[in-house]
Amino acid sequence: MAVDAERQRRCQDAGLAHKVNALKAWQQARFAATHEDLLRDARYGPAARYFLDDLYGPQDFAQRDAQFARIVPALVRLFPAEVVETVEALAGLHALSESLDSQMAIHLADGPIDAVGYGVCWRSTGCREQRFAQLDMALGLGRRLEKLVRKPLLRHSLRLMRSPARAAGLEALQNFLERGFDAFATMGRADHFLAQIEARERQLMTQLFSGVSSATTAP
Repeated sequence: MAVDAERQRRCQDAGLAHKVNALKAWQQARFAATHEDLLRDARYGPAARYFLDDLYGPQDFAQRDAQFARIVPALVRLFPAEVVETVEALAGLHALSESLDSQMAIHLADGPIDAVGYGVCWRSTGCREQRFAQLDMALGLGRRLEKLVRKPLLRHSLRLMRSPARAAGLEALQNFLERGFDAFATMGRADHFLAQIEARERQLMTQLFSGVSSATTAP
């Protein structure tokens, strides 16, 4: 699994691991600053927090990653097809994100991260197509969750999966799915929320690749 390979790579290089963790924390703070209004909004706040913590967070997702690797056959046997497809989409996004974070960390200068240094690191790493693909995958995951929460029976089925998921060792994955369902159910239609994230993130990435050092807000 790609994520396992990245984790092993960092285990063998403490300096790289430290930089990746610092980078993840800085990127999470940047996301919070860029989308502060969404995080404070009563309607969009839970979904924005879900993106911030579960997609941009610096937490150790080792347990959840291990459960991604068991999508087949355990997940297929336990969960509805639409849920399995959503988990597969998340696994792909997470693998790409981890790879990009490692590549960024290699180019990251020693010392505290700031907006200027981050921009230099971003351009040194390159990966323009992968960066925009990463955003597209995150938005696609949001659209999948929005469609899933419109199906009450599916949400009920997911709740019924708690005990079987725990017995199968998929509890972390189950919790992740339930958090996503709850966050998007609170929001309702996600069009405006996802459009705001897309517009801001695309603009930011375009500016970073163009050399605009003020594109990011230093935490």
